[in-house]
Amino acid sequence: MNRINRNPETHLVERIGWLRAAVLGANDGIVSTASLIVGVAAAAPSRSDVLIAGVAGLVAGAMSMAAGEYVSVSSQSDTEKADLARERAELRGNITFEQEELANIYVDRGVEPALARAVAEQLMAKDALAAHARDELGISEATAARPVQAAFTSAATFAVGAALPLCTAMLTPVGLLIPVVSATSLASLALLGAVGAHAGGANVLRATTRVAFWGALAMALTAGIGSVLGTAV
Repeated sequence: MNRINRNPETHLVERIGWLRAAVLGANDGIVSTASLIVGVAAAAPSRSDVLIAGVAGLVAGAMSMAAGEYVSVSSQSDTEKADLARERAELRGNITFEQEELANIYVDRGVEPALARAVAEQLMAKDALAAHARDELGISEATAARPVQAAFTSAATFAVGAALPLCTAMLTPVGLLIPVVSATSLASLALLGAVGAHAGGANVLRATTRVAFWGALAMALTAGIGSVLGTAV
């Protein structure tokens, strides 16, 4: 008797929600806090000023990320719930039309009409709303909006990211703050980009280069502004 070997496939779409929030949070934590530290150090090279600015940036940034993610993802979740409620009402009102609509979706994807109708009938017999949510609305369990998860992930990863340049500033002599914080932050950004790309199955070199470039640009701009303002004041 021949057996069909089923090789388990690993798909990464289920990681989209938390991975996006985690990478965005950590990246923003490193870039914003490192830029803030470098800018303050360029304007007023005092360890106390730098550390106060860094801690304030960490707390404010983490709360801002949590609030922003929660509000934006909640809006997405509200839209999904409204679409599902509308679809549920349509299924109660005209199940035959909805079955034909689902079959037409499969036909448009290349399925033979008779087979498409049979598939639509069987899927709707099991869970009509889930079938329409997935194939008509594009809503699935893997990609559904999760506001609390996104908010917590963004805040936590922002704090972790911000702690890296902040700890570096604590341990670095005042005269070397700018180059050391900049170098360690860029290295952390590059590592973050590589890890995020690997976890999401994307191109590692492209992701690493992208985050390092924008991090370097942000720190360069804030250092320049801090230097100019420090001299002027």
